[in-house]
Amino acid sequence: MASQTPNNVPSIENWNLLLDGKVAVITGGGEGIGRGISKLFAEHGAIVEIAEINSELASSVVNEITAAGGKARAHIVDVRNEKDVTELKKNILGVHEQVDVLVNNVGDYRPLVRFIDSSPESWKKMYDINLHHVFLVTHAFLPSMVDGNGGSIINIHSVEAMRAYPGDPIYGAMKAAVSHFSTCLASGFGKDGVRVNGIGVDLTQTPQVDYISGYEDVDDLWEAWAPIGRLGWPEDQARVALFLASDLSAFVTGHNIPVDGGTHAGGGWFFSPEAQRFVNRPKTL
Repeated sequence: MASQTPNNVPSIENWNLLLDGKVAVITGGGEGIGRGISKLFAEHGAIVEIAEINSELASSVVNEITAAGGKARAHIVDVRNEKDVTELKKNILGVHEQVDVLVNNVGDYRPLVRFIDSSPESWKKMYDINLHHVFLVTHAFLPSMVDGNGGSIINIHSVEAMRAYPGDPIYGAMKAAVSHFSTCLASGFGKDGVRVNGIGVDLTQTPQVDYISGYEDVDDLWEAWAPIGRLGWPEDQARVALFLASDLSAFVTGHNIPVDGGTHAGGGWFFSPEAQRFVNRPKTL
């Protein structure tokens, strides 16, 4: 008898609790996009384990989640540090048999150093904050997913992983590495029930990147900057992460989804409100 039947599609018992009882580890979960993901996952029934370097932010989001009836713990760690990640693994897997969802969210474009002025020291900082920790944390929790025959890994990177980034090619290269790491990992561990996908962020308002201050007088240009015509918020990223974490995406793996308001799709084209058409050489920029 053939083993391939429609019954292989995971059933969804409660569409309001898409992660009910799932253990989710979220790095950088105390602020910005990570905070948005932590809160939304908890709303959908996940047991949220937050890895955060800032104890105040960690306590704040845990208190917010528990006050709303959710389940969350904070772990004060620097995910760039191997010993910290080993301790994180011990503390989480000492309580839970396995991790069901891992969100590698930590990343930073700072310190921004133009390539011609950069050095091996600045390259190492970019590597540690944008790529090294993804290897460390994934390596720590992937075996529990394999042993438990399933899990979802979501790597938050940047739209700069999928297009040229002239501002800092080192940063762009690190994000591209996370993107391809996601694809390669998905290919290698799909047979073990582990799905791996990436999210390419752009134009999203966070404490790290402020898209509003200094641009208040040109708010009308959002239809030029983003095809979708508005600024993005952590909730926009969190909703896609929820899709990738849950069985809604049970047949989705190895992909890097730009959650960018359409900037990647738009390429080098800008909508000109003055000309009422798309132009590739806007005169006012």
